[in-house]
Amino acid sequence: MKVLSCHVEVEMGKQKSEAEPDSCDWPEPIVRVQSLSESGELLIPNQYIKPQSERPCLYVKEMNIPVIDMTGLVISREETMKQISEACRKWGFFQLVNHGVWTELVDRVRENWRKFFHERKEVKEKYANTPKTYEGYGSRLGVEKGAILDWSDYYYLNYLPHSHTKWPAHPPSLREVMEEYTKEILRLGEVLLKVFSLNLGVKEDTLQNAFGGAKDVGACLRANFYPKCPQPDLTLGLSSHSDPGGMTFLLPDEQVFGLQIRKDNQWVAIRPARDAIIVNIGDQLQVLSNSIYKSVEHRVVANPDKQRVSLAYFYNPKNDILIQPISELITLETPALYSPMTFEEYRRFIRAKGPRGKFQVESLKSQR
Repeated sequence: MKVLSCHVEVEMGKQKSEAEPDSCDWPEPIVRVQSLSESGELLIPNQYIKPQSERPCLYVKEMNIPVIDMTGLVISREETMKQISEACRKWGFFQLVNHGVWTELVDRVRENWRKFFHERKEVKEKYANTPKTYEGYGSRLGVEKGAILDWSDYYYLNYLPHSHTKWPAHPPSLREVMEEYTKEILRLGEVLLKVFSLNLGVKEDTLQNAFGGAKDVGACLRANFYPKCPQPDLTLGLSSHSDPGGMTFLLPDEQVFGLQIRKDNQWVAIRPARDAIIVNIGDQLQVLSNSIYKSVEHRVVANPDKQRVSLAYFYNPKNDILIQPISELITLETPALYSPMTFEEYRRFIRAKGPRGKFQVESLKSQR
């Protein structure tokens, strides 16, 4: 999370009239990264070349993030809760196995999104998104003119609260599959928030209530398509960021790896466990836990030889609810590090600025 200081708070006050992306237009013509990849060009356009300090090292150390067997919550509850607590505090990431989401459904989720990204251009363009909501088929984040872009396309969908969700009509089975998968993600979100609460030493419904209650949470997803890249050492599939919401459930590509996280101030590559769903703590949980749980920077590197598809599902607080450290965690020795802010206020700034506009938790201290 990036810096929020007093002057940024003033700037946020201007977002509604000046920087909030209410326009239906992007600052520059949209180019699909998939079309660039398929053009056969050996050099990537300048707007995808990252500054030297942000370019990836493609041969970083591989590290296994904690793997949590969810059946342990039944057969060895105390030990499994301890493992989850350590993962939230030290890593901000863990992998869930034996999570109860059947393998065939997971495979169908991946296959349906893979089919969508390989539909004809005119089919996909029917769902082209705008900066106003980001919902639909997209290729950039943020409305900053002249921004350095990421080497990826995506499809963003709002699921909760229920609205006019922009479901693709092709492939025909996509909506049915995703609604079934969503039920499983919402189930996992409720279970984990109870565990996270108990591990913080508060009542099991504390975090769920802080999100607005189980029936009022936000749920949205981003299907990511990372085309082959001729110069993967110069760009990123997704720039370094922490997730702005509550927590994220990532369904990785099991054949093509690309996720890297920042651990002990260095980048490490993550190899997904078989049939695992990767969970990471988002910014709002870091705030609610008063920085006991960590929302960790991560990024995605590009691949020169293979395409990659992944699905990030975001389990978020209600838009208009104030997010602030849980009162039971505040003492004279551990004062509140963050001032109250609604999730929508937080997200508005990120929408305007893109990943580079993220707040860093360390500077979100109560100085506003």
